[in-house]
Amino acid sequence: MYPKAYIEFLAHFHGTRDYFECHEVLEEYWKEVDPRNRSSIWVWLIQIAVAMYHDRRGNQNGARTLVNRCLRNKTEHEKDLPLLGLDGERLEKQLEEFNARLDEEIPYRSWNMPIIDMELLKEVHLLCQQWGVAYGSPSDMSDENLVLKHQKRRKSL
Repeated sequence: MYPKAYIEFLAHFHGTRDYFECHEVLEEYWKEVDPRNRSSIWVWLIQIAVAMYHDRRGNQNGARTLVNRCLRNKTEHEKDLPLLGLDGERLEKQLEEFNARLDEEIPYRSWNMPIIDMELLKEVHLLCQQWGVAYGSPSDMSDENLVLKHQKRRKSL
């Protein structure tokens, strides 16, 4: 029912907390199905994950830029979110809270997207279980390979 890449995106967002992988998985899918559409729902979801990545690694300006962009463009995606098993009103509220936290310079905090489709939630939980990660656990801030993945990855290439 849902694209495999989207389920993987959600499992990374909620399980591994690997927002870099969220970006990678969903960008690849977006390039397959809607590559020229910069206002695609897939790009919007990618931007949320990248904002989380920036916030966690201490780049609040980068996170704020992306969250503000997501909030500005939210109306474009209101109709798509229920089709993706998400509560659009709650997600908007979470993005506003995320933005307020950034403005108040409160440190990074993991959060979950409001999945309202119980079948989707079950699939995401199952994938997290297969990966050996707990759904909804906070990010491991001591894991530099997670927090600074783009830098670590670049060094290993």
